Amino acid sequence: MNEPRSEPRSERERSPRRGMCAGVLSLEAVTLGLTTPVLITIADVDPPVALAVGLGLAVLCLLTAGLLRREWAYVLGWAIQVAAVALGFVVGIMFFLGAVFAALWATAYLLGRRIERERAAAYAEFDAHRETDG
Repeated sequence: MNEPRSEPRSERERSPRRGMCAGVLSLEAVTLGLTTPVLITIADVDPPVALAVGLGLAVLCLLTAGLLRREWAYVLGWAIQVAAVALGFVVGIMFFLGAVFAALWATAYLLGRRIERERAAAYAEFDAHRETDG
């Protein structure tokens, strides 16, 4: 009846890039979801189209955030950034908001990769030092 719990992931296995990018996508999902009423009321987009675009992109952000264990999901994240900026052709403020989220995404992605590389090197050095002392 009691199934064994999976062990929590060790600090070595946690990806700072994944965590930061998932955070950006989660916040972006809220913003993109809130564009739906703007698309309908201000941009006069048909409600079914506005729902498909606004809520569709919001759901895609959340799904992508959950898929960031796979490397291809980061490509999808970049595509979402392009789509968010492209919404500016319909609602002008999205040029700005899309660019802000694209900058946050790029920062999270690039900084996360850098942290992962440096951390891997530090763990390798630590392990090598431990083996020579032990």
